[in-house]
Amino acid sequence: MIKMAVKFVVVMIVFAQILAPIAEAAQGKAVYYDPPYTRSACYGTQRETLVVGVKNNLWQNGRACGRRYRVRCIGATYNFDRACTGRTVDVKVVDFCREPCNGDLNLSRDAFRVIANTDAGNIRVVYTPI
Repeated sequence: MIKMAVKFVVVMIVFAQILAPIAEAAQGKAVYYDPPYTRSACYGTQRETLVVGVKNNLWQNGRACGRRYRVRCIGATYNFDRACTGRTVDVKVVDFCREPCNGDLNLSRDAFRVIANTDAGNIRVVYTPI
């Protein structure tokens, strides 16, 4: 009986670890901006290129600086065939996307290109904290 209880607990822990990232995933819209990626709200001049600016709901008065998200394109916001590449990109929050911000995530062009065709312009995404 104890052996069965231990197996049950192990299985529950494994399921929790698998499902936790899914539960934290959010959907939204993403757009992109062109280089140079300097003078960011978080770090001033920085050299990273896989970066993102976020809207108010994610910004949290600057507490979002340095957070990382894994982003995946799930489709074009407008009618655009083959917007998504099928890949994911890991980005670091370095900036605030002021209103009117056209997306929840304002990805660097370099980051956007990893997950989508830049001609799509505005895409639907799933993003997860990592």
